[in-house]
Amino acid sequence: MATTLEEAQISYEELSDLEQEFDDVETEIIRQQYALSKPLYTRRAELLAKIPNFWPLVLEQAPMDIDEYIQPSDSAILLSSLKNLSVSRFELDADEKNGDPRSIAIRFEFAENEHFEDTVLEKKFWWRQSKDGFAGLVSEPVEIKWKPGKDLTEGLLSLAKAVYDEQVAKPKVENKDKKAKVVLTDKQKALKEKIDQTGMGGVSFFAWFGYIGEYISAEESKQAIEEEREERRKRKAGEPVPKDEDEEMEDDDDDEELEDDLDIFPTGDAVAMAIADDLWPGALKYFIQAQEQDGMSELDFETDEEDEDDDDEEEAGASRPQKKQKGSKN
Repeated sequence: MATTLEEAQISYEELSDLEQEFDDVETEIIRQQYALSKPLYTRRAELLAKIPNFWPLVLEQAPMDIDEYIQPSDSAILLSSLKNLSVSRFELDADEKNGDPRSIAIRFEFAENEHFEDTVLEKKFWWRQSKDGFAGLVSEPVEIKWKPGKDLTEGLLSLAKAVYDEQVAKPKVENKDKKAKVVLTDKQKALKEKIDQTGMGGVSFFAWFGYIGEYISAEESKQAIEEEREERRKRKAGEPVPKDEDEEMEDDDDDEELEDDLDIFPTGDAVAMAIADDLWPGALKYFIQAQEQDGMSELDFETDEEDEDDDDEEEAGASRPQKKQKGSKN
């Protein structure tokens, strides 16, 4: 028989506060793990630098939540030009005590190639929180200096950067008129049209460098976190927590829908997490898989050659008269 929270005399806020405490513990674990493992990753990097094509081979074995976004044209660059890949918790590097360990930077180092001038492409993801309940990774577009006619994103990345710059330059105004219609700027219209024409299935992996997510500044996030902690403290102390009048009003999702529609790589945060939490720490595992697969391919090739040789010998043998065996009656 189902029991309601009212019957159990438990509030949703209590459950939410407990869940947040679990998140705080996990965040602290990440902080400590990063400090302990950082010297090991430094040693690993020194060893991997001696192995030719290490990271291209690792990416060949990338898990599906990364590999599904790598187009054949992307793969050609990554396999031929990628020299190194690294992940850092850059806020911890700057402030070990107060930096958020969930913020990550993913750095790709390339050899000279025919598609872009850059030798380093680094994308940062900041962990941010908003007053409306969002908590997650946000980023800003990273420009790539494409060589003429070689832009694998076909202009998507440049348009995303232009729209982002336009958006952050505007003063932030709270929209009290819930019925006000969102009007697209010329740059936003051009980007939306380009996204609609391309479709997610045809987007280059390099469009991932254009992921934005939510538009939440560091100051907004800091304020939201402080307010949320104060509310938790009051509830724990049994003090009344005043409700925000805006919470009782119907939420306006127009702005959020617009941001989603204009994000050229909506799952960019999930790909970042897959790289940081799976591909990066498991690089040796994926490299060994690549070696084993390469060995199996060579074995299959040798076996195929042997089978072909055996077939040739059988055909040749069938066409030659067979020697009589001793004791045969012919």
